[in-house]
Amino acid sequence: MSHSEELLERIRSRTARVGVIGLGYVGLPLALIFEEAGFPVIGFDVDPAKPEALHRGESYIRHIGAEKVAAAFARGHLVATTDFDRLGECDAILICVPTPLGKHREPDLSFIRSTAEEVAAQARPGQLVVLESTTYPGTTREEVVPPLEARGLRPGQEVFVAFSPEREDPGNASFHTRNIPKVVGGLDPASQELATTLYGAAVETVVPVSSPEVAEAAKLLENIFRAVNIALANEMKLVLDRMGVNVWEVIEAAKTKPFGFMPFYPGPGLGGHCIPLDPFYLTWKAAEHGVWARFIELAGDVNTGMPAYVVDLSLIHIS
Repeated sequence: MSHSEELLERIRSRTARVGVIGLGYVGLPLALIFEEAGFPVIGFDVDPAKPEALHRGESYIRHIGAEKVAAAFARGHLVATTDFDRLGECDAILICVPTPLGKHREPDLSFIRSTAEEVAAQARPGQLVVLESTTYPGTTREEVVPPLEARGLRPGQEVFVAFSPEREDPGNASFHTRNIPKVVGGLDPASQELATTLYGAAVETVVPVSSPEVAEAAKLLENIFRAVNIALANEMKLVLDRMGVNVWEVIEAAKTKPFGFMPFYPGPGLGGHCIPLDPFYLTWKAAEHGVWARFIELAGDVNTGMPAYVVDLSLIHIS
């Protein structure tokens, strides 16, 4: 039996041990749904306070109740640790680490790189490694694969690699980790089958795509779509304020159209940390390929200027 066949059997029987690196607002819900689906799970984090809180039955994420955490850890199939030497125990490793920007709005892949090295140090034949962190197309192939190859593990034969972007919307009452469709792009057919089968055991809908690059780009498109449309709403606010027209009434009127329009709203911030950051991962990578993503950059400039505009407006009303 090949490594992929053996791992596939373990996934289908739910005896595969799932490791989740990064127990924040993405990783913790992921660990919980795999535990609920019947898999043994190990959660990893560099911050010792997180595993300690979880083992006490406490939640440090507002929309995840302490009762849910306590029940999951009480069942004995989920543990949390800072001991990355235990990565070798895992059959599937899901990487959910931050991808911030540097001071010049360039991608900071330091967390992905250090985690990829950590994973490779403990890697063994028959493991599936999936990156979930939002990043530019090519990251999985360029940053996750080489450390594994340096260990002598051949992707698609001895170790399997995929990208599946997180789609968390904390506090959303209608959509959560289990019922949000999961896009999955494997490095090769064996990796695709393994990753699709794994996620299919824990989430309601899996959306396979042809490569990690397609999955990486899809996540960026989702966030860029929001960033650009929020920028449009913000610019409408600036223009209509000068004209003495109420932008909120305009949006309410426009959204009565039953097709071809989706309402976005102006404001001092974009909500969450993804939208102000993620679009610039694509603009940076685009420039590397000789393309200037002017539309995305312009949206970023409009949105970045809104906090100052709102403050100035408040000062005018106060005076």
